[in-house]
Amino acid sequence: MDGALPWLDAQGFELARQVLQRGTAGVFAIAYLSTLLQFPALLGERGLLPAPAFIARNRDRLRPTLFRWGYSDRRLRALCLAGIAVSLLLVAGIPQQGPPWAPMLAFLLLWIGYLSIVHIGQAFYGFGWEMLLCEAGFVVAFLGSDAVAPPLPVLVICWWLVLRLELGAGLIKLRGGREWRDLTALMYHHETQPMPNPLSRRIHLLPAWFHRGEVVANHIVQLAAPVLIFAPQPVGAIGAAAIILTQGWLLVSGNFSWLNALTIVLAASALGDGAVRLILPGLPAPEYAPTPLWFAVVAGLVALGLALLSIPAARNLLSRRQLMNASFNRWQLGNAYGAFGTVTKVRQEVVIEGTTAERPEEEDWMPYGFRGKPGDVRRVPRQVAPYHLRLDWLMWFLALGAPGEHWFRPLLRRLLEADRATLRLLAHDPFGGRPPRLVRARVFRYRFATHAEHREHGVVWMREARWTLVDPVSLDPGD
Repeated sequence: MDGALPWLDAQGFELARQVLQRGTAGVFAIAYLSTLLQFPALLGERGLLPAPAFIARNRDRLRPTLFRWGYSDRRLRALCLAGIAVSLLLVAGIPQQGPPWAPMLAFLLLWIGYLSIVHIGQAFYGFGWEMLLCEAGFVVAFLGSDAVAPPLPVLVICWWLVLRLELGAGLIKLRGGREWRDLTALMYHHETQPMPNPLSRRIHLLPAWFHRGEVVANHIVQLAAPVLIFAPQPVGAIGAAAIILTQGWLLVSGNFSWLNALTIVLAASALGDGAVRLILPGLPAPEYAPTPLWFAVVAGLVALGLALLSIPAARNLLSRRQLMNASFNRWQLGNAYGAFGTVTKVRQEVVIEGTTAERPEEEDWMPYGFRGKPGDVRRVPRQVAPYHLRLDWLMWFLALGAPGEHWFRPLLRRLLEADRATLRLLAHDPFGGRPPRLVRARVFRYRFATHAEHREHGVVWMREARWTLVDPVSLDPGD
């Protein structure tokens, strides 16, 4: 092959490019779908934290967003539908069949569209995987089309993103809670994680030696494998495979939105075709046209720019006061990542209850059910990832003592109004769409039932009441 700058072409990484482009596009489709179904009720014109009011208050310091010039639920839905459509085209590989600028344009549209949402999403979009998706979407935009070889500088930036993501998570654990150093963290985590899944209880009840082994494996993979992916093949592929297997375990043991799925996609950037052929000998060898000079120059300059933007994140990795999930610029590029520097040892849950009784007794109060968080002690947790249940996640943080007054009080009011958009966010409305007279919020301690308790009572959870977070309230100011 005679490219314009052949030393910038990465031969032997076609499978990596396909996984990166189609996988990232698939995650974008899920993210836009999550926004389409939840944003209006949470942040729309009548949302818990209305975006129009946020934009008006912060117009002078608003980060880049297409909604700077006006927000409406209709515009938000149109943007989400367009984002889903573009994402699915990329998943199908259609823009990749054209010139290099076609997938580049498609991903940049996805990036700026989702960035626009994140920057007005307030508490409901303050998660590390939001900035990870924004950064991944921008990076993979410059991987080119099927006609040309993947640009090596862009692949290296993908590896650098994986290193920041995984090594950041590993170092924050060593610098964080003692439970990561004494190897006890995962004796608690499967039970106390924000959103358990159907297998979480079974895994939690495994022996202590198994959980200690989980922690050791986690440390080895997060601290060593990200460095290995920079090594020549097949060593780089071995490092990538270790990350992929670890993230796969996290997928089957909990619900962390699209964090694990997107990490798997990004780690696949180090799977060289030659290494994969050892397992799949029939993998075809593509033939490329010469890379256009303009595209080689753009890819090289973008990679250089991203490297410079991530200098603060590199310093953060070395800092004793390491930040977790921090962005250093307005464009969500070159971020610092990390997760679970400490592990909660006791599970607290906020349970919202309502009643239609004038003078309610304790048995008159009925709980609202959430889609992802524990409630009914007999209900097996659901598998919802890679979909993101935003309200359920904030309810977990609320139980830990995180500030939530600005959105939780409006939530209670919407329940008193029996607001249909809000009720659609829930799994169970005990009043069948009718407004209750009173609502309250209580905090319970939850723990997984042992095997004996499950056999005797048929329950998944054991719980006990702790305290009242919000006393009974109504829409009647006289109450």
